[in-house]
Amino acid sequence: MANLTSKELTALEDQLGMEQLLIKKYRSVAAMSADPQIRSKCEQIASRHQEHFNKLMGHLN
Repeated sequence: MANLTSKELTALEDQLGMEQLLIKKYRSVAAMSADPQIRSKCEQIASRHQEHFNKLMGHLN
């Protein structure tokens, strides 16, 4: 892991939290949606945010 400053770590933690929240929200909307197109789009967006989360976690590992 690269040496990150405390400010960078805080920003990274904040962004990870935001990505987690977006993943949960879009998965929740997808689960509640009766429209298959909306469900599919929300699942795609949730997957994209999961990729972002995974990339950010890579900076910590």
